[in-house]
Amino acid sequence: MASIAIIDYGMGNLRSVAKALEQVAPAVRILVTHRPEDILQADRVVFPGQGAIRDCMQALQHWRLVEVVRQAAANKPFLGICLGPQALLEFSEENGGTPCLGVLPGRVVRFDAALRDPVTDERIKIPHMGWNQVHQTLAHPLWSGIPQDSRFYFVHSYYLQPAAAIAAAETRYFITFASAIAQNNIFAVQFHPEKSAHAGLRLLANFVGWNPT
Repeated sequence: MASIAIIDYGMGNLRSVAKALEQVAPAVRILVTHRPEDILQADRVVFPGQGAIRDCMQALQHWRLVEVVRQAAANKPFLGICLGPQALLEFSEENGGTPCLGVLPGRVVRFDAALRDPVTDERIKIPHMGWNQVHQTLAHPLWSGIPQDSRFYFVHSYYLQPAAAIAAAETRYFITFASAIAQNNIFAVQFHPEKSAHAGLRLLANFVGWNPT
C-alpha cells in the first residue's frame, strides 16, 4: 500500500491534515510520525506546522529530523504547509534572525506593522488571517483543476521572500507576497489546504497523484 508520512515534530494541528488526506486518498496509508524510518520509507511526505520558526528548528533538532527532512525533500514528492515552506528557506527574520533548513533559496520576513489600508487608513492586522485569493504564477500539476485566483485560508505573521525562479503563486495583503513555491519534487504553500474547502482538497488530491520527474 502506498503511504504518506506527515512529519510530527510537535507543532501544528496535524490531525486536520491527516483527515483531509484520508478524505482524498482513502486507499493510501497516512502516517503522522516523528520516526525517521517512517518518513524515509514513505512514498510521499508532508511537512506542516504553525507557530514560531525558532521553536520549529529546535523541535526538528530534538527529534533528529533536520537531515531527515532535507533527505526527504531531495528525493520524494514533498508538500510543505504554512510553517513548512518557511522552514525550507535559508533564513527567517523571526526572533532577531533564525537560520532555517536552506533547502530552497530565499528568506522569511515579517509583515510591516506600519502599513496602512489606503482606503480606511487603518493599520495592517497581523497575523494575516482568513480567506484570500491565490494567483498562480507558475504552471504546475498541483494547480490542476483549481481556478485562477481561488481563495485559500491563511494564518501567518511572516511571509515568504523566495528566489523569483521558485515562486509558484502570489497573494495580496497590503503587499504582494509569494504564497506558494515549487522546485523539482517540492511544492510548498503558505496557506492551509486542509482548511480551504474544495480548492484545498483538490490541491491535496493533486499531490497524492503527482509524480514529479
